[in-house]
Amino acid sequence: MEKVLRQFFLFLSNNKLLTALAKRYGFRFGASRFVAGTNIGHAAEKIRKLNQKGMSVTLDHLGEYVTDKEEAIERTKETIKSIKVIDKLNLDSQVSVKMTSMGLDISDDLVLNNMRRILDAGKEHNVLVTIDMEDYERCEKTVTIFETLKEEYDLLSTVLQSYLYRTEEDLQRLNKYSPNIRLVKGAYKESAEVAYPEKKDVDENLKKLIALHLDNGNFTALGSHDDAMIEFTKQYVKENNIPTDQFEFQMLYGMRNELKEALVEQGYNVRVYVPYGRDWFGYNMRRLAERPANVLFVLRGVFKK
Repeated sequence: MEKVLRQFFLFLSNNKLLTALAKRYGFRFGASRFVAGTNIGHAAEKIRKLNQKGMSVTLDHLGEYVTDKEEAIERTKETIKSIKVIDKLNLDSQVSVKMTSMGLDISDDLVLNNMRRILDAGKEHNVLVTIDMEDYERCEKTVTIFETLKEEYDLLSTVLQSYLYRTEEDLQRLNKYSPNIRLVKGAYKESAEVAYPEKKDVDENLKKLIALHLDNGNFTALGSHDDAMIEFTKQYVKENNIPTDQFEFQMLYGMRNELKEALVEQGYNVRVYVPYGRDWFGYNMRRLAERPANVLFVLRGVFKK
């Protein structure tokens, strides 16, 4: 049943009609649990509260698969605005961006121009920018964009996914940049031709990637709510005398709050991925796909209304 629910919600996450309706009619289906609000003001309030609990943040203006040039430019402006707000309010936050939101599917020149504008703002306001990884189809272009921009900017990181067969090679490929990388399992529906179909293989590959990136001396962010992955990382850094400033645990807004607080109390660095914006539907469906138990929370919210 869990596998069926996962496939169902992944299917919904790519439905353009439902995404358009969601933008029009506002938050539904428990979105307020996983999304910090529709604008930067709402998000800044949530960031401040997380900072007060000892947690850092990476802020994401939701949106993906943009096919209109003007929309990509507007999303770029919104990300620049969020960088300025982070600096102005002295928030402990970075930003994350998806390349399809910046125009990846429109033209290479557009996405690179938009990213350079964002990275210029990041440099001016001392805010790190993370390039999020999306589906396999766009993986190679995303890695190439990171390589191009990393030659020009220091405050830049990216994300690699352990369910893809290619990821160990990508990690080694990027090692020459001594990169800050967020390692995750992956949340897109992919075929067995490009991704491990079994969870145990995804987990084992993630452990291998964590160890490899740490051993290379690079900053490693584990993006996971999986107790086994977190315990593996804690044990590995202890056994290999890796300092706490070389890694952090990253988790999504609205999930595993008690675990986040416990890790902070134990002296670990914790960063919360905080999304905001009107384009929340696809993101919300992938969160339900990752952990179908969240559906119960959503259904309670729906019936209460």
